[in-house]
Amino acid sequence: MRRRDLLKASGLAWAGHDFGPAPRSADRLNQGPFGVEQDEGWFTLATPNPSPEPVPNFGLGLVGYTWEEGGPSLAARAGRETLEAHVEKMARLPFVDVLYIRCDWRDVQKRPGRLDLSPVWALTLDAAKRYGRRVAFRVMLSNTVGQPQYLAMPDFVQEKVPVVEIGGQFREPRYDHPEFRKAFRELTELLAAEFDANPLIEWMDLMQFGFWGEGHTGGNRTPFPDYLTAERTMVEITRLQLESFRRAQVAVNTQPDISNAGNREVIDMCIRAGCWLRSDSILVEEPEQIEALANRPAWLAAILEDGYFRHYDAADAAMLQTTMLHTLDVGANYWSLWTEADNLSRHDFRRLREKMGYRIRPSWIWQRKRYGTNEIIVALVNDGVAGVPGILRLSLQSEDGKVIAAGGLDAGHPYGGRTRQASFLLPASLRQGTLLLKAELETKNGIRRPVRWACDPFSIRLKPWDDPDWRKGI
Repeated sequence: MRRRDLLKASGLAWAGHDFGPAPRSADRLNQGPFGVEQDEGWFTLATPNPSPEPVPNFGLGLVGYTWEEGGPSLAARAGRETLEAHVEKMARLPFVDVLYIRCDWRDVQKRPGRLDLSPVWALTLDAAKRYGRRVAFRVMLSNTVGQPQYLAMPDFVQEKVPVVEIGGQFREPRYDHPEFRKAFRELTELLAAEFDANPLIEWMDLMQFGFWGEGHTGGNRTPFPDYLTAERTMVEITRLQLESFRRAQVAVNTQPDISNAGNREVIDMCIRAGCWLRSDSILVEEPEQIEALANRPAWLAAILEDGYFRHYDAADAAMLQTTMLHTLDVGANYWSLWTEADNLSRHDFRRLREKMGYRIRPSWIWQRKRYGTNEIIVALVNDGVAGVPGILRLSLQSEDGKVIAAGGLDAGHPYGGRTRQASFLLPASLRQGTLLLKAELETKNGIRRPVRWACDPFSIRLKPWDDPDWRKGI
């Protein structure tokens, strides 16, 4: 079933919506403005140029699927290759950054009180470790694949939860039923215990109601008796996930509320909690979703995939090359590659990777005389299309790794295509030597990850104060 056949316009207001304050750095760096009258002399130390090479940082990349709602690759489903071979081929593609699993609830749990992860989980996590990839996942509470014979929830849950016919061949569980909510709480807590603190996990997609876990069914048909029950249930389910996953990033689908199930409240709650946004197509979405993705808060990442041409075969090659570039128009961080590793190896993703996500480099580095000591000012440029998905932390270090000064920028800065300056006052005793500038990305609850610069290697060589080439301030 094509998702576009299910989607109709609705009305989540976005432009001008107040989603609350940005995350704040506990040790905010001075970010200017820096007037020329402030110093007693200045010197331009370095001007690194952009690099076209990919930067495999947390918060951006190309996403290869090891499992989707119908299973692994077409060849694996047809028995022409093993699941092990499929995962291995996907993981070793040089342009893949994240390995993704989208599976049914029954693929992670078969009995109460424990997880029973399908083999694809161990294979994916192992391949990620060996090839330096990260992992993301979605556990679907509902799926069109297999219906009406099979539902996404495991049999032990289905035995206790009423199922509603919603038209055609499709059935949905009563998400508001006490037994469903009890089982869902256990599922959430088990998944959080297993994956929340796992450093390989890039993000987890919010488990939402409806087809493919995206927050909708066909049109306005739902298993809920009324709207208030739907909204209350989905807000409860969302809050449980946000409270359970304290470290791993959570992403929410921006599906408009065509099924009247409380998506507006869910999305608003998730954005205020720092969740990333995603959409499972790019060219076939309504204006509302494009508005949401393109005008999201700058410190939140966006995850995109194509709604039609997912197998990257030769017949669709030209359309895919055009389609994927539209992710840049909404400032996306990720583009999904689906399951077909053999086809993917014949595509060129260079234009996409040169701009997608955030690509940070110091474009100017100045040394100033100020307050009787040295001040280093760095002008950071973002050559990507997305803001920094969190707080960018900077540190000046000696060559042996000792931190001399450090602090954070305002959340999301530098925005895509923009510049942000930051200042470090050095100890008065430090008048010479070489310094290194390092960066980290700080996300929810203070989690930090290293950030690679999108430029060639550089260092900061301090200018002696007796050098005659100092420019004099006013």
